Amino acid sequence: MKILKSTLGIAMLALLAVACGPKGETVETSEAKEVASVADAVAIPVNTANSQITWIGSKPAGKHNGTIAITNGEIMKSGSEIVGGSFTIDINSLVVLDLPAESEYNGKLKGHLMSADFFDAANHPTASFEVTSVKPYTASGLEADKEQYDTENKPAGLSEIMVENPTHFISGNLTMRGTTKNITFPAHVSMNNGKIMAKANFNIDRTEWGLMYGNEASIADKAKDSFVYDTVNVGFVLEAANDSSAE
Repeated sequence: MKILKSTLGIAMLALLAVACGPKGETVETSEAKEVASVADAVAIPVNTANSQITWIGSKPAGKHNGTIAITNGEIMKSGSEIVGGSFTIDINSLVVLDLPAESEYNGKLKGHLMSADFFDAANHPTASFEVTSVKPYTASGLEADKEQYDTENKPAGLSEIMVENPTHFISGNLTMRGTTKNITFPAHVSMNNGKIMAKANFNIDRTEWGLMYGNEASIADKAKDSFVYDTVNVGFVLEAANDSSAE
């Protein structure tokens, strides 16, 4: 994952700040941006055993949550600053956590998420994130949460789920299902004894990447509760360290 200046966790946050998309509830989304390079940057490998993506999908009748594995990646550091990074996500590693692992419903839900209705994993088995910029976090840079169709299970707003004490806005190119969009979001990044830790939690609009099944715009009568919210919560914990600094 290319984490820009200062903290890895912000990398996904930066995606939230980039122009053009819906504001507040989901990260701002725009076309892909050029990835900057720094001549003296050093690559710090991501510790995939201690890094992962989390997700929460919502519909009026309930919510599902789980994880997806990060298979490889690196953070680029120049001096004491994070200046870039990238990582790869294994879509087929998706795990559903809210249903018993051995249950029929767990298998059916994962199968549906892997299908062309959602991730289309047969044709797009990986997703990726590549940092394009990192800026210091300022509370004034956040937009107010947008209104969601009101049900007991509506997605939480950014103000409710964002990480505590964010340090940066991170922007980057998120590629899923063959589509690349730049997003900006707030993140908390720390660097201690050669180890970089980054955390972020934010919302994206799944339809920006072609995950259109049951999307809100296609439902004429939301009172039927027969749709899936476009807003999906995405979180990540990322650790990077050289062998000499790893625990």
